[in-house]
Amino acid sequence: MVNTHDALARPADGLAASQTVEWLIAPDLVPYRDAVAFMEARVAAIAAGEANECIWLLEHPPLYTAGTSANPADLISPDRFPVFQTGRGGEYTYHGPGQRIAYVMLDLNRRGGDIRRFVAALEDCIIATLSDFGVTGERREDRIGVWVRRPERGADAEDKIAAIGIRVRRWVTFHGISLNIAPDLEHYSGIVPCGVRQHGVTSLRDLGEDATPAEVDVALKRRFAEVFGAG
Repeated sequence: MVNTHDALARPADGLAASQTVEWLIAPDLVPYRDAVAFMEARVAAIAAGEANECIWLLEHPPLYTAGTSANPADLISPDRFPVFQTGRGGEYTYHGPGQRIAYVMLDLNRRGGDIRRFVAALEDCIIATLSDFGVTGERREDRIGVWVRRPERGADAEDKIAAIGIRVRRWVTFHGISLNIAPDLEHYSGIVPCGVRQHGVTSLRDLGEDATPAEVDVALKRRFAEVFGAG
């Protein structure tokens, strides 16, 4: 299993790292187990005071993950893609090419120790990033993530464009967010995404915005600094 820093990630082009938060970007698709191993090692190092906080931008090959609240009945096509059990919060979700994942490894001891506030801040980052591409994202009190209204389908129609799933160990966070840039949305048909049956899933491309991963990365970095500060 490859788990070295150089093989999995390099400093993100055009994204200057802050003094305490290191931003990394993986140049290729990252196998899920390798990503978990990287996060486990980095979180342990952060908790021990041996490494800076880190935000890692990447994409996975097509796969499904099951959070701690996953309902087995929501896995409609168990043989379609690999399925990974994970300790993050939430239910089933899809990861794959065209989806920007930000694995967020931050020390909540230094950031107020409030997990709910942290999740809300991640939603703020996503909503502000979407606004840079002309998309209005919204939060919902009864469901985590970021949602987009689809009035062309009806007054109450909306789709999910970004998911959030967090795990915390020794008050250091890992896992993070997934933002749909241009994934194959049909791949979501193998699960009930996040356990929500009454709404769909969308992406920037589906909404008519042809953003590149590099453009999204720059926007995420800028919006993160606005919401969290330099660290």
